[in-house]
Amino acid sequence: MNLEEFKKEYIRKELELTEGYGRIFSFIDFSNVNKWFEKDRQDWNNTLLLHDEKISIDLEKLKEFSDLFSEKTRIYYGEDPKNPGSLSFTYELRRIFGKRKVVTKDIQKIKHYIETEEKIYSKRIMKDIDGTNYLEIRKCNFDVEISVDAIKMLKHYDTFCIFSGDADFVYLHNFLKKKGKKIIIVKGGYITTKLRESAHLVLNAQNIKKHIARITKQRPD
Repeated sequence: MNLEEFKKEYIRKELELTEGYGRIFSFIDFSNVNKWFEKDRQDWNNTLLLHDEKISIDLEKLKEFSDLFSEKTRIYYGEDPKNPGSLSFTYELRRIFGKRKVVTKDIQKIKHYIETEEKIYSKRIMKDIDGTNYLEIRKCNFDVEISVDAIKMLKHYDTFCIFSGDADFVYLHNFLKKKGKKIIIVKGGYITTKLRESAHLVLNAQNIKKHIARITKQRPD
């Protein structure tokens, strides 16, 4: 047994992935995954972080982790075409995961107006033409894209693995189960009862933090 085979066997045992799961295809909703550890104050060894440290997703480790139990991995990312940093991130995703395995689309920017007489101190607060305060909420939902891809590739996998805790996937999960597929959910925080019941296996992101995350320095305010 070479090192790669050993790693795969180790991860499958750790995640309790029996042979019954067969061929696994993984679908990563990065906008969901990217928020998993943003409020954590401890690392994977339960060591407190320093005041200027935070836990971030390591793309290289995320790819390596998924590849250890998945035959294929696709990742979905909402990019801002006017933001050089966002475009650079897309380039990194394609370099690491492969161009054909990265699905992108433009994020939507929605204005959420704030009705208050109090002074608000935040870099995220913006002003409209008439002086009204608002927050710019950025959204990019990949439910449709992931569902279409999962159905298009239906004959090529035995288990659908979704890296997301989005309750909107319940309908897709139930459809896939009727087609004889198994469902794995890798989730961050709380998920609904219906979403949990739609899966054969639910993995908590906190239990795989050491495999997919890194400690980085926070930018000063």
